[in-house]
Amino acid sequence: MSATKWCLAVGLVLGIVLAFGGWYAFLLAVLFGLVGLLVGMAADGKLDVQAMFGRASSR
Repeated sequence: MSATKWCLAVGLVLGIVLAFGGWYAFLLAVLFGLVGLLVGMAADGKLDVQAMFGRASSR
């Protein structure tokens, strides 16, 4: 699935959350989405967690 389709799907879900849950639910959904994004990037190797939270060793 392309990035455009994923972004469209996420946008639609967030729109539904905003319509039926209000602002608090919308902000909570965005927060969990960002956490999921960071976990996914770390799992794919696109985010160096050791460099963020500690010393990165290149040994």
